[in-house]
Amino acid sequence: MGDPTATLQKKQPAPPKLPMPPEEELEKRFNVVLSYMNLPPDKLQLLSQYDNEKKWELVCDQERFQVKSPPSTYLTKIKSFYQDQGVVSRRLKKRIQDATQVLKDLEISLRTNHIGWAQEFLSEHNNGLDVLVEYLSHAQSDASFDVDGVENGGTLSDRGKPAERSLEDLTKSSSSSHSHGMTRAARALTVRISSTLGNKIHKKSHSSSQRDDVHVCIMCLRAIMNYQVSKERRRFEKLMEYFINDDSNIDFMVACMQFINIVVHSVENMNFRVHLQYEFTHLGLDKYLESLKETESEKLQVQIQAYLDNVLDVGALLEDAEGRGGVLEHVDELQEHNLQLSARLQEIEDQATGRMSDLETQLMQATKETELLKESLRESCSQVGALQQRERERELDREREKDRERLSTSGPQTTSELEQKLHALRDKGLIRLGRSASGGLDIQVVPVTVVEYVHAAPSAPAPAPGGVSSVGLKSKKTIQTKFRMPLLNWQALKPNQVTGTVFNELDDEQVLGELNMDMFEEQFKTKAQSNPTDMASVKKKAAQKAPSKTSLIDANKAKNLAITLRKGGMSPSGICTAIETYDQQALSLDFLELLEHFIPSDFETKLLANYEKDGRPLEELANEDQFMLRFGKIPRLSQRINTLTFMGNFPETVKRVQPQLNSIIAASMSIKSSVKLKKILEIVLAFGNYMNSSKRGAAYGFRLQSLDLLLETKSTDRSQTLLHFITNIIQDKYADLANFHTELHFVDKAALVSLDTILQDIRSLERGMELTKKEFLVQDDSPVLKEFIKTNCEQLESLIRDSKTAQEAYGSVVEYFGENPKTTQPAMFFPMFARFIKAYKTAQQEIQRRKKMESESSEEKETPSPNRAGAPKGPKVPQMDLIAELKKRQVKPQVREGKDGALEDIITDLRNTPYRRTDGRRSAQRQDT
Repeated sequence: MGDPTATLQKKQPAPPKLPMPPEEELEKRFNVVLSYMNLPPDKLQLLSQYDNEKKWELVCDQERFQVKSPPSTYLTKIKSFYQDQGVVSRRLKKRIQDATQVLKDLEISLRTNHIGWAQEFLSEHNNGLDVLVEYLSHAQSDASFDVDGVENGGTLSDRGKPAERSLEDLTKSSSSSHSHGMTRAARALTVRISSTLGNKIHKKSHSSSQRDDVHVCIMCLRAIMNYQVSKERRRFEKLMEYFINDDSNIDFMVACMQFINIVVHSVENMNFRVHLQYEFTHLGLDKYLESLKETESEKLQVQIQAYLDNVLDVGALLEDAEGRGGVLEHVDELQEHNLQLSARLQEIEDQATGRMSDLETQLMQATKETELLKESLRESCSQVGALQQRERERELDREREKDRERLSTSGPQTTSELEQKLHALRDKGLIRLGRSASGGLDIQVVPVTVVEYVHAAPSAPAPAPGGVSSVGLKSKKTIQTKFRMPLLNWQALKPNQVTGTVFNELDDEQVLGELNMDMFEEQFKTKAQSNPTDMASVKKKAAQKAPSKTSLIDANKAKNLAITLRKGGMSPSGICTAIETYDQQALSLDFLELLEHFIPSDFETKLLANYEKDGRPLEELANEDQFMLRFGKIPRLSQRINTLTFMGNFPETVKRVQPQLNSIIAASMSIKSSVKLKKILEIVLAFGNYMNSSKRGAAYGFRLQSLDLLLETKSTDRSQTLLHFITNIIQDKYADLANFHTELHFVDKAALVSLDTILQDIRSLERGMELTKKEFLVQDDSPVLKEFIKTNCEQLESLIRDSKTAQEAYGSVVEYFGENPKTTQPAMFFPMFARFIKAYKTAQQEIQRRKKMESESSEEKETPSPNRAGAPKGPKVPQMDLIAELKKRQVKPQVREGKDGALEDIITDLRNTPYRRTDGRRSAQRQDT
């Protein structure tokens, strides 16, 4: 043996990581590595889910420690040894020493490498067995080695023993396994040894027995024989014999148990799995496992339990199979019942949506009438005010007349006093004095103008153009907070944009007056503070199938028409009759769309007409041409097909469009009329102004998309968002608003609707109905058209009215919330409310969960711990488990120099974790006997 110190010095550091190959090559090399590892299916599936980096690391790790030399390398060297003839004595010694070393390395490789390496060694390409036998044959013919061996002082009897013993063991092993399915290589090995080596070795044992290379070569042959199991009447008999008898080595028993578990239960075929399970049962495994129930080894107990968990109980599976029929019937009944309930639920939901749409429409009409009445009331009030003003003026005129009369009769002193008072009133600007044409005193009262002044705070920003007073908004005070607050980056509405919207009705200052904002400041302050076709064969087949009849239309068009007619499953005359009579039952929509492509062109019509005009027999025309001739004679063919297509699509289009209109109407009206939603927006506006007022000034409203920012604004400790805080405030202070979302109906369905698409569909229906009416005027004898128009015209008018209502309702609600209906589609408007409702519900659940956890924690702190002495004692921990745990903590992890990669981790995990099936099968019901 070499010096271990020198061996360690020769070890090179791990090579640098190689670049990753393309994905296809990586998968190929990774699959080769998996085939060498011989792992169970679940482990293989786990490894297959690795990403490319992990796979490449595993491939590099495996290839770094894999077999460095293929079998061809050893065979080439061995061949060179016996092919080099005519050498001198000294060179022969050197050659034998080299051959012995190569054979030793080969023997080790045959024993330690995977079976694929040995199969490659014995393959027809390498013929490794023949090379070894040939080497032994040449070794016997080296007579010169006999002299050297004797001269070196060796004895024939001593040196002959190893080779004779090796040959004896080899032939014994070979002969004992003939009846148990020896491989082809093993049979060949036995025959060659019997015919060649047996004679030559016994014949020249005095010379060959002295050579070490012969002994090592025979050991190579024994290594090949190790790949078959000998002296076994049944499979796994030796394994069970060692497992049952060698009960002193716990590690060996754990390894055996794990091996048995993987061999039996990693098989995918259930029948083969049961067969393997029975084989081990027949070998006494079940009885032995019963005796190992009380084992003190935790590792062995875990492996045994894993095997028992994986065992297939055929009786239980049979019971399940017998009872499965009734269960499946019951499942089918439940599924059918579920489908019926789903259809009924959808029907009721559609009815409820339609009914709610009608009610919302009535509410909208009532609202309009109310507005008209209010307008009429305002006009009446203005008329009453005008009449009252006139009456006051008349009363004033009468008073003036009386004053004149009193002045004319009163003395100079009284007149002077009256004149002094009049002059004083004139100086104040309250009256005007003048003389009438008759010379009398004319007194005119100056009307009083009441001016309302709005005092803005000194630090508030200047009002937008038009001024605050011009829009009639109350000035908002700047809020000075104790701490600097983070900014809520909402999009504030300008004062002139608030008029007529929901924000004109909100009073956020009242909300701030009701709440204590100290806690809010404390929690939210800023931290700063296909294959090619053979054309020749195609042409040949086409020539063979060439039609014998005359064809006037294009060949490709004729072929496509033939395919279409076969799909229709009707005769050509039946198709034409159905089109002429508008028979929707006979003609499907798909078939009509296909026929539309075969309407004859002017050129084709002229060709067919000339053929018929010439008096030539129609029977000589191809079937497709005969159909085109009959098809083209239908009057107004294109209009008829378009009418039939419209009539077939009409019910489906109405059924699709009506629920969408209803959802738009219901969602729009419910959002606009929701009182609780207004209050929620008022609270949001209050908090936003509290945070932004000192820096950006107070806002009178905000864009609805700003609601998404409530989830982005977080508290100082990042434990909650502004939405969570507002939700908590609503639950504590405004409990009646907690379920505000129940007032908003069909918001999620309205969010999926494209109003423009619906309007286009309705306009298309209008055009189709107009064309149908025109077609009916041309053919007023068609009862089908008459019945269709009579039945569906009123339904279309109702749909048109609903579309106008939906437009009006949607436009009203969008403007009410300060948005632009021209640029804001339902797919943008309603999802803002849907996201806010979803986030609000999530915040509610998280707050409730947090409160529950806090309550449980407080109860645990308040409740004294139970007396352990009075508590029932659990099962006592086995002493061996405790010792095993202590040993586990004391043992240091094994460090394998140069093998600390991904492969070692997988193998270690496989050793420590028992194999358990994950296919969800029913576990065995094992009873103690």
